[in-house]
Amino acid sequence: MIRISELKLPLTALPVQVRRAADAPHETDDDRTPPPHPQAALRLLAAQALCIADSDISSLQVFKRSFDARKADILAVFIVDVQLPSPAQEAALLAQHAGHPHIQPTPNMQWQPPCHAPEGFGLREGERPVVVGFGPCGMFAALVLAQMGYKPIVLERGTTVRQRTKDTWGLWRKKVLNAESNVQFGEGGAGTFSDGKLYSQIKDPRHLGRKVMHEFVQAGAPAEILYAAHPHIGTFKLVKVVEHLRAQIIALGGEIRFQQRVTDVHISESAQGRQLTGLQVLDVRSGESHVLPTRHAVLALGHSARDTFAMLHARGVFMQAKAFSIGVRIEHPQSVIDQARWGRHAGHPLLGAADYKLVHHARNGRAVYSFCMCPGGTVVAATSEAGRVVTNGMSQYSRNERNANAGMVVGIEPSDFPRETAAWIDAFGEAPGSALAKEAAQLAALQPPQAHPLAGIVLQRQLESLAFQVGGENYEAPGQLVGDFVAQRPSTQLGSVLPSYKPGIKLGDLAQVLPAYAIEAMREALPVFGRKIKGFDMPDAVMTGVETRTSSPLKISRGNNYQSLNTQGLYPAGEGASYAGGILSAGVDGIKVGEALAQALSAQRTSV
Repeated sequence: MIRISELKLPLTALPVQVRRAADAPHETDDDRTPPPHPQAALRLLAAQALCIADSDISSLQVFKRSFDARKADILAVFIVDVQLPSPAQEAALLAQHAGHPHIQPTPNMQWQPPCHAPEGFGLREGERPVVVGFGPCGMFAALVLAQMGYKPIVLERGTTVRQRTKDTWGLWRKKVLNAESNVQFGEGGAGTFSDGKLYSQIKDPRHLGRKVMHEFVQAGAPAEILYAAHPHIGTFKLVKVVEHLRAQIIALGGEIRFQQRVTDVHISESAQGRQLTGLQVLDVRSGESHVLPTRHAVLALGHSARDTFAMLHARGVFMQAKAFSIGVRIEHPQSVIDQARWGRHAGHPLLGAADYKLVHHARNGRAVYSFCMCPGGTVVAATSEAGRVVTNGMSQYSRNERNANAGMVVGIEPSDFPRETAAWIDAFGEAPGSALAKEAAQLAALQPPQAHPLAGIVLQRQLESLAFQVGGENYEAPGQLVGDFVAQRPSTQLGSVLPSYKPGIKLGDLAQVLPAYAIEAMREALPVFGRKIKGFDMPDAVMTGVETRTSSPLKISRGNNYQSLNTQGLYPAGEGASYAGGILSAGVDGIKVGEALAQALSAQRTSV
């Protein structure tokens, strides 16, 4: 087949008499049918690009569709794969257009498993691989391991996705937090309560992202995610998808064990180095603990598994502090964003709710940028720890809520992390905090100075605790109107924008909960963003704090074999280990790590 890119049609050329897919649980099979493409028009454009008659094209399939809104007349931009009557004709045309940037052979995007489990695999004690965490990374690591016959055991500290949804609503509606089942912990990971974005800027030469997308569609996601330039699923649909993927893993011989928290790792020391031998597992329901023997475990922890990070550090697993970002969620009427982005085409059924991506480099050296933009969504309570407030954004598939929201965050470096002993004690408790503070001081005295691997957690907990206190100590979040924020005065009443955050917000001054350098940079950025997107700095827009979990505050480093640099058998993966940032990239990393683990198991079996 031949892949042709940059085929452009006016928006008016696309059929619009289609049903838009509804949010679960009321969707039907018809709702899941994607809108039709303008096949006749695309055939003509493809034929023109190849200098052939459109009748010579046997079939045409849309690979990608995006929209170019840089001018008043919006264009639909397509990438298509065309098939001719014979491979020889395709080869001749590819030779004729050799070097053409928009005419290339269609790549083979089919996933090929690197190995398969030998007969009788898993009968030996401790032989089966373990996956810790059942978010997107752990899910796809377990899925490919199961598909290769390696029968993984998955340990998830939280609950099933439906029970987790109930527990999460308990915080949002009743201000009751379940520390083991919430936005961060449970089946599906943090991405379940998000916009469900399925795009990434990672390099993906093996097209593993396509594998992730196909598995989602097979599990019930809308087929249009395969061609939309910025695909997303939304929370309600992700619930069904997650359940179907779980069922597939189980059908292939895997096990999913919920409410099982890993509290320790067993490591043997020898001349050959450190080797994982087992995991200490706490059954959250019964309170009983047991050892699960294994020499191969994927650590797909997510970015909020702070207790597990501390345990791994205590056991000497190599990790480093890293940069991340802090800030707030900012909300505007979705109609304001639609008008700014789509102009006179705002409201067009194929365009849907508009998104944006913004960045500004402030005079104080800080980068301010939009993060995890959620069109037609809501701001949600995302804490996983008692006495702390964290915000995040979420959308359903329809993206039809009244507000748009995004993180407005400021980049920070390890040099910004707290160093005083009191901050460490507040974050980790008296005895462990004092010991960690002493470690941090020793690292800071080195030349060059080094940040303690857990120092970013100290800052996160510090800001989240402040937000809890300023919000009224009932999980309401501190909020401020943009006009008041820029004018450096506390907010006392809302304007035209109604905040969506539940349990609710308490108006005041965000300078009480964020560092001065972050406040200064955001005040400078707002009018700049307002010039890029008209209305972004509208005085009534609402800012809700704090956003602290943009990414993991540390990195659990691994080698080319995907194992920990100093502990064989541990496979750090996904967002928690800082090898992914979002659902798609986490899924791709899970596949890579699953493959590496399978190959290690295969080599181990062969050598025995």
